Amino acid sequence: MNSSSSKLERYERQMLISGWGLKGQKKLKDAKVAVAGVGGLGCPASLYLAAVGIGKIVLIDKGKFKWNNLNRQILCWQRDIGRLKVEVAREKLEALNPEIEVKTVIAEITKDNAPNLIGDVDVIVDGLDMWKTRFIVNEYCVVHAIPFVHAGVSSMHGQMTTIVPGKGPCLRCIFPKNPPEAEMIPVLGATPALFASLQVMETVKLIIGVGRPLIGRMLFASGEEMVFETVEVKRNVECPVCRSL
Repeated sequence: MNSSSSKLERYERQMLISGWGLKGQKKLKDAKVAVAGVGGLGCPASLYLAAVGIGKIVLIDKGKFKWNNLNRQILCWQRDIGRLKVEVAREKLEALNPEIEVKTVIAEITKDNAPNLIGDVDVIVDGLDMWKTRFIVNEYCVVHAIPFVHAGVSSMHGQMTTIVPGKGPCLRCIFPKNPPEAEMIPVLGATPALFASLQVMETVKLIIGVGRPLIGRMLFASGEEMVFETVEVKRNVECPVCRSL
């Protein structure tokens, strides 16, 4: 890592955090993080991952920005309507932090293509809005021992957990049956922004090795009631995905 003062100055405030320093910043520089889905969660998550100095970011999404994305997908400006999400995101992340590398993947994740699309990464951030795809990524993470930082939002509430294979439950342990899919999820833009910020905190903690990640715990938050609650979630010894770990 180039330790010149001019390049490190952008990270000066975060490097003051206990347990971080130059050593922690180098771990972020050497890390590779995939963001699965560049929407309400994926846009703010990828923005903060770039700002914090993650060396390589992989953006995976096949979609194009639409008018109804503008209230929450903060990398989308009005001039970007109709453009590929990953390409717009790459331009803005690289403009924010030219020191990082951003790879774009224009595709929808399936069980067959997941190994080629995701590849070998240190952490996967859940920016998805379809449960069937989340479970595909969950299984990929379990098989390849990759941490998966899950979040899901609706309206003014949401939930999140951090999955580290072998150290706690996987997503299938927590949700034995697929939750219902919604064609259009109601959402206030600040809701995914909140959870995306927490996802980035979890990602940083996992990479640097500081703090207590949300392993074996599920965080629920309601903006309507302004209530935050964390509950314990346990592994299912009969889980078809992770029982062999």
